[in-house]
Amino acid sequence: MIDLYYAPTPNGWKITIMLEECSLPYKVIPVNLGKGDQFKADFLKISPNNRMPVIVDNSLNDPISVFESGAILMYLAEKTGLFFGDNDKERIKVLEWLFWQVGGLGPMAGQVSHFVNYAPNFPGDHSYSEKRYKNEYDRLLGVMNNVLESKEYLAGNYSIADMASFPWVTAYKRYEVDLGSFKNVRRWFDDIKNRPAVRRGIDVGKDARSFGQKQTKESLDMMFNQTSSSINKSAEEQKNKNE
Repeated sequence: MIDLYYAPTPNGWKITIMLEECSLPYKVIPVNLGKGDQFKADFLKISPNNRMPVIVDNSLNDPISVFESGAILMYLAEKTGLFFGDNDKERIKVLEWLFWQVGGLGPMAGQVSHFVNYAPNFPGDHSYSEKRYKNEYDRLLGVMNNVLESKEYLAGNYSIADMASFPWVTAYKRYEVDLGSFKNVRRWFDDIKNRPAVRRGIDVGKDARSFGQKQTKESLDMMFNQTSSSINKSAEEQKNKNE
């Protein structure tokens, strides 16, 4: 059984989609980001970056924990032999697009989400920042659109690269994007969203989603006003617990 430390966000969905696609048994352990579960000492043991998702693979004699969504996808793909290409050449293509998502599409879409959904709760003029990240998100969708002109999926065949990228396109309406202007991305998106495993993965924890809901000052501070002192506090708590 795999333990999945999870919140219903795009990075969390990457992993539930992969687990569902592979038919791997898993148990969801909710991580309440607004209440600060990600800063608890026990969580720090398996996620030094204080971020979810994290998995613990208890099916092994010596359980393995993996943090960072891209690393988790690679681990699960190697564990099952699924969605990672059939040879070295194909795997390189999968890795190229997986790292493209981890280093580009995800962070840029995440910033769009922040300035659309959360920045209005903070004082100041955020118009430049919002425009900056919306423009970059638009550029990245253009990159996808060009690649998907000649391919059904990002790396050729359906892979963990698509599972990583799909969740960060789901909010296109909230980001004020006309997905119809990216006809190849639209086709790719519609194809993936109709996969039964993807639907199941996206539905995990749907009752706990907070997109569009009013946030308390405490939850906003917990999610967006943390510094190195937060990490140091968690580390100190873990140290004291182990003594």
